[in-house]
Amino acid sequence: MIIWIASYPKSGNTWIRSLLSAYLFSKDGEFNFDLLKKIEQFSPTYFNFDKNIDKNINYQFRISKNWIPAQEIVNKDKKIHLFKTHNALCNISGNYFTNRKNTTGAIYIIRDPRNVVTSLSHHYNISTTEALSFMSNKRKIIFPLSKNISDSEREPVDFNFLSDWSTHYLSWKNINFCNVKIVKYEDFVLNTKETFISVLEYLSNFIEIKINEKKINNAIRSTTFSKLSKLEDKEGFIESTNINTKSKKTKFFNLGEKNNWKFLLNKNIKEKIEMNFKKEMFELKYLK
Repeated sequence: MIIWIASYPKSGNTWIRSLLSAYLFSKDGEFNFDLLKKIEQFSPTYFNFDKNIDKNINYQFRISKNWIPAQEIVNKDKKIHLFKTHNALCNISGNYFTNRKNTTGAIYIIRDPRNVVTSLSHHYNISTTEALSFMSNKRKIIFPLSKNISDSEREPVDFNFLSDWSTHYLSWKNINFCNVKIVKYEDFVLNTKETFISVLEYLSNFIEIKINEKKINNAIRSTTFSKLSKLEDKEGFIESTNINTKSKKTKFFNLGEKNNWKFLLNKNIKEKIEMNFKKEMFELKYLK
């Protein structure tokens, strides 16, 4: 069965996966980028289903039709599998992203949209106005960097359907076939250890996890923003390559805690975000 590490883009998914992979898949809790392969981004293209469906069919339908069959293959071994996703919990033309049969749990990471917008702006090399449009688009789709269009004659072989920021959050919050652990990125920043342990305790409902204080401390220490940023400088990081803008490199671990909307966001964009996502921001206590 699958446990999803789900989030809207630029909300802290990579950091949380780094913490989890260091703790779950290393002996001592020391992180390295190879460990992230233990919690890869889910893609039905791993199973080459797209070769078996009429190429004249719209790529969104063709790919989404394989979401469930791919998960059924993953789950044949009856083990727990952790996957990253940026997909909203959606259905496209009746093709559901996942279901009760294939999903046993989910960790959903949420981040203040006023900070998401500046991070999106940097990652995609777009203005904050364009980033706000990105976040407000109910039909928004992104393409995983390694699965993007390679030339003008090819269609994408994979995509993530996001919708807008609010819809994305609500789709996972309101899942009706499993218990979802919703965690705020800001809680990870302010109370890293306590929040991380709460995630491990959630996972212990599905897999055997022993709380090891030393290993937790090592995982936290080896995945600080400065550590990850230096590791990216030294080894590179695949997600720092921004194919969409054809730029050679965009620093992935860019600002960390310095990404603070209070200092980076102009008043107009701030007010539009608070107006567009008012209900959910109050619910999440980003607004009071």
